[in-house]
Amino acid sequence: MPPTLITPRLILRAHTAADFPACCTLWADPEVTRFIGGRPSTREEVWSRILRYAGHWQLLGYGYFFATTRDTGAVVGEFGLADFHREIMPSFGDTPEAGWAMLPHYQGKGLAYEALAAILAWADQSMPRTVCMIDPANTASLSLAGKLGYAQYAGTTYKDHATLLFERRRGA
Repeated sequence: MPPTLITPRLILRAHTAADFPACCTLWADPEVTRFIGGRPSTREEVWSRILRYAGHWQLLGYGYFFATTRDTGAVVGEFGLADFHREIMPSFGDTPEAGWAMLPHYQGKGLAYEALAAILAWADQSMPRTVCMIDPANTASLSLAGKLGYAQYAGTTYKDHATLLFERRRGA
């Protein structure tokens, strides 16, 4: 059963089928996808993403959280951990990969840090290490990763694009 995490400003919970329209709005935003695939996602791709999230929770015991504000219930974005079996070198192996996507309106307010700090505190109970990959031009995510305790350990190419790989040890 996926946990629900409550932070001072957010509610983080597992996705439901009812979240599909909001997820379509999130993943259709060119600013959201600028560094994640480089193009807005189709409705079909968003539905597959939601199903993958559910599968992560079912098979691995971790996954992505759907984030809403505590005060209004407005959708903020998605944050979490996954194992996408990426074809990348060096390989992530079975180390959970942190990721995040949030609507532009909420960026720059500390909400991504708040969400991920809660998720990583939860993950620290059972995961000794997590990783993440970030486009070198994504300065906001690079800064966020540093604040969360991630340190770069490699630079590589993923799907013909330069990417930086980061790791975080439990309790960082």
